[in-house]
Amino acid sequence: MKKESQIIFDKSVIEFVTVAAEYCAFLEQAEQMKRNRFVDTSLKLLPLLYIKAALLPECKPIGDEPLETCVTEDIYEVVRINLANLLGEKDDYLEVFLPDMVYSDQPIKRCISEDLADIYQDIKDFIFVFQLGFNETMNDALVVCRENFGTLWGQKLVNTMRALHDVKYNIGSEDETQTPWNEEVELEKEEEVDYFELPDDEETLCHDLNCHDHD
Repeated sequence: MKKESQIIFDKSVIEFVTVAAEYCAFLEQAEQMKRNRFVDTSLKLLPLLYIKAALLPECKPIGDEPLETCVTEDIYEVVRINLANLLGEKDDYLEVFLPDMVYSDQPIKRCISEDLADIYQDIKDFIFVFQLGFNETMNDALVVCRENFGTLWGQKLVNTMRALHDVKYNIGSEDETQTPWNEEVELEKEEEVDYFELPDDEETLCHDLNCHDHD
């Protein structure tokens, strides 16, 4: 059991936790951003989140009890609605990588805001359990998060990146009233948050997440 629980302090886990926490904070602050800046930063943060999740080590569950969660329906809706308002008419996109496509000859409409909120819910619950600082539940939260990445939110992340890429680079459909990308990036350059600075060791991570002492 001790060997299994120590996986949570692997470097790849530490880096994933850090990026996951930055993703959650980023979405919680999205309401204050302009759409262009949000899309631009998302296209940098989401690939990093995917890479760090893909590098997570395999681990086995230790406990039998269900894990605690923190994202209520109300919290989820606040995040989703804020994103939907920010993206406006760019929120909808056509998705073809869905099981339901087997029964349909037409693309299925999805929403970037809903996909990002779904990813947020899964990752935020994972971070919440990690912050509690108990090795057993931290390990089991990692198991669940890794499994959900493979079966649920990993595919949503990739699909959403395609939609966001189209929002940024499909100039033909760009709203004429929008500020050009290069001008807005320059205007907001000093306000840009660095979402890619990772801690060097587990002690830094534990301090940042207010973890308990680990034997």
